[in-house]
Amino acid sequence: MSNEEELFDDEFYTLVLVDDEGEEHEFELLAELEIEDEVYRVLMPMSEEEEDEDVIVILKVVHDDEGNELMSEIEDDDELEMVVAAWQELEDMEI
Repeated sequence: MSNEEELFDDEFYTLVLVDDEGEEHEFELLAELEIEDEVYRVLMPMSEEEEDEDVIVILKVVHDDEGNELMSEIEDDDELEMVVAAWQELEDMEI
């Protein structure tokens, strides 16, 4: 497994994602992970409604037929576990 991580310590990156109902949600980009030729983004919701500060969202970067970048939920449990483990390892290195 190849792990190439990119942390954004010095700058604050935000992403606005639009859900299926057309609602916008703002996230802080915590990290971008490249694992086995796939790219994943670790995000933290910036909503004031979110009470639990430890909530993160991990999405996979995919491309549509026209080459546009999209972000998708990870549906495979093994794939999700692999990405979560890589994120936890990265977090442990930062402490």
